[in-house]
Amino acid sequence: MSFFGKNIKKIRGVKGLSQQAFAELFDLKRATLGAYEEGRSEPKIDTIIKIANYFSTSIDDLLTSELTVNALLQFKDDLTLHADAFHKVEMSSIPLLQGDAIGEYPNLYNNISYIEDLPQIQFPLASSQKFRAYTISNLEMTANDKGLYPGDIVIGEQVLLKDIVSIPEGTVVLILVHDKLMVRHLQVKEDMVFLKAAHKNIAPYKFSLNEVKEVWKICYTILFRLPEFGNPLEEKLNYLEREFRRFKEGF
Repeated sequence: MSFFGKNIKKIRGVKGLSQQAFAELFDLKRATLGAYEEGRSEPKIDTIIKIANYFSTSIDDLLTSELTVNALLQFKDDLTLHADAFHKVEMSSIPLLQGDAIGEYPNLYNNISYIEDLPQIQFPLASSQKFRAYTISNLEMTANDKGLYPGDIVIGEQVLLKDIVSIPEGTVVLILVHDKLMVRHLQVKEDMVFLKAAHKNIAPYKFSLNEVKEVWKICYTILFRLPEFGNPLEEKLNYLEREFRRFKEGF
């Protein structure tokens, strides 16, 4: 933790906090804080977590690298205030498949008028590639409380049929095969296509390559819920602290 003391001292300077004011924020004694800054003492894990969360920095940065003033002020090194440096984000209109359209699409996927009449969503994409958006309606791509839930929207970029063999194994795709339109993990073996759901109770599909009509590689998702927030390093530190306590209690 060689950078911890130096970093909290720099944080105090940037934020204009005395040792006493900083210490009171985290229920510390001023002498304890001084010991941290001078490297004479190491903080407890919960103190590190509190300081990192309070100042919106990662535990990893707080412990393993010297924080910059720009980082502490949450500015980027390339920040500019010149108006001409900003540009308007280009938006693309993407056909959205949802509700009855999902059932109709296998018979009308190559009907240009039908595609043009589908609902469109606006998405910040500056690309000449074709895209499709698809609304998830079941839990087939959900496992262990993670994955895609009903109402989520996936956006896929078109992959030419001749290039399907180059798609990495396990890639999530929106695929039209035979008379089925679905979102699945894709695997291609020789002249066969295997489509696997995330849910363990959903059996995989197997088709021949010549039954595939369209493939859209999922590139973006729109989730209609808050994502799970977690800090892997923080979780590891908490785990180590719990294990250490158990070890001490064993003696």
